Amino acid sequence: MDMSLKGLLPDIQKWLDEDEISKNFYYSRTLPKYPVKLQLKVKDPLILAGTDYVVATFKHLGAEIDFSFLTQFEGTKLNPTIIDFPEMIPFHIALSGERLALNLLQHGSSIATWTDKHVQIANKKGIKILDTRKTTPGLRSLEKYAVRVGGGFNHRFGQTETWMIKDNHKSCLGGLGGAWDFFKNQGAFYNNVVVEIHSIEELRQALSLGCVHLMLDNFHPDDIRQAVSLKKPGMTFEVSGGLNLSTIEDFLIEGVDALSLGSLTYSAPRVDISLKFKAV
Repeated sequence: MDMSLKGLLPDIQKWLDEDEISKNFYYSRTLPKYPVKLQLKVKDPLILAGTDYVVATFKHLGAEIDFSFLTQFEGTKLNPTIIDFPEMIPFHIALSGERLALNLLQHGSSIATWTDKHVQIANKKGIKILDTRKTTPGLRSLEKYAVRVGGGFNHRFGQTETWMIKDNHKSCLGGLGGAWDFFKNQGAFYNNVVVEIHSIEELRQALSLGCVHLMLDNFHPDDIRQAVSLKKPGMTFEVSGGLNLSTIEDFLIEGVDALSLGSLTYSAPRVDISLKFKAV
């Protein structure tokens, strides 16, 4: 197993433990071990994302087959189809890993497919689609990976990767100026500071402080046009809040670099995938 797959194993084991199979030793000991063929049934048009999680699940349970046939579909746009596993897997392994593998694959594919719908619109103006930290605890890595497979970009993986000045910082650190000084004094030489902006007046203050990376939060499109007229070379303007598939066209404004949507990870409609066994 390659290094990237090994990195998934602690989470895979934790998720497998949720099924508590090990608590019923008689059940796990008597599950039949005869070989079965697996079929992955894709029932909706989608972008497949998360096949490595499927591979890691079954390999962790002891499946000794070549999974390259499956990973070759990663990131591929598929119409409803059936993907046959060319090699057989023991029934006890297939049954023990089926639900976890399928849950992870469905979740990743749902996010990738949903992200792609937004990316296709934003690409018309060369604007990037970003995710947020509004992810499911324990699944951030998968969810942000799926956003990338869907053509989006990752904003930040954690609080300290890129500093972001938000309302709570301003309220408790002495306003925008105090929060700006706090994060600049962290001494993280390569860390950018992104400032959440809520009005043109606050934008002007941010410009006077020397802020470079600005997130215009819940701005009306008319206000965004006014904001970008103040943009200086080397600055980035991200827009967030009030964005969805039906409104995104209104925010494709010259001077906007990126649109960030928490809904990419928390509101992706579920795609329909199933995993079926056939005894041989």
